[in-house]
Amino acid sequence: MIKKAILSLISNWNLFVIRLLAFISWKRFFSGFKSAIIYNKDFKGSWTVDMDAYHLSQRLQTVAGYVLPGARLADIGSDHAYLPANLALNGKIATAIAGEVVTGPFENAVQEIHGLQLEKKIHVRQADGLAAIHSGEIIDVITICGMGGSLICQILAAGFEQLGKRPRLILQPNVNEAGVRKWLEINCYQIVAEEIIAEAGHIYEIIVADPTATAIALSEKAKMFGPLLLQERSAVFLEKWQQEQIKLQHVLKQMQQAQTEPLTKERLLQQKINMIEEVLHD
Repeated sequence: MIKKAILSLISNWNLFVIRLLAFISWKRFFSGFKSAIIYNKDFKGSWTVDMDAYHLSQRLQTVAGYVLPGARLADIGSDHAYLPANLALNGKIATAIAGEVVTGPFENAVQEIHGLQLEKKIHVRQADGLAAIHSGEIIDVITICGMGGSLICQILAAGFEQLGKRPRLILQPNVNEAGVRKWLEINCYQIVAEEIIAEAGHIYEIIVADPTATAIALSEKAKMFGPLLLQERSAVFLEKWQQEQIKLQHVLKQMQQAQTEPLTKERLLQQKINMIEEVLHD
């Protein structure tokens, strides 16, 4: 009996060691596979992405891919300046302006660029919107990411006439993408590329637009869903609008039960739901 117990104990110990070594090996592999981009939950339970100038999030990698080679870039709302820093480190841009209006993020950007010794290539400026671009400076590409669509439109409208040339715009609104597309239409910009990606529990749309001589009209459907995204109808695109449809149906039901909102508001909401239904089943 004692001998059996000892043999059983040795066998269990060996199995434990094998499993422990396998777990350590898997963890090391997974850590390398993540390429230093770590997905964490913040204190609210939302997924966030840890990154640096060498390892961008998928969202910013996608934006970086549309920056013209050798461009003079202005990244507005640059935060830590990871996007221009990554492009500079990889030799993809000539120069960059990292604009940030809020003191904390501005100081983060200054520290980041100093630490990477990129001060000769990237100029970090504390300014509101396009005021970060000084008079006489020529910019080929402007990136504005991670803001509401209405704020992006306000930033563009406030300082656009002061620019020496009309640059490529790479915009990533968190909400109100339709408003951004409307601004581009009015201001004679053609949407040349669109991307929709899912990352860390969020879905992002990226809109790339180049200047044109005349305005290119967009239908209300194209403004809402994106003219190029509509053509592609990717899995992420369908997922986004399925979620939006469920949310709007819930809102409409609450409005109908409360009977406090004007009927015109209910009709507009129903029209939007019908449009989504049409696109999902097209």
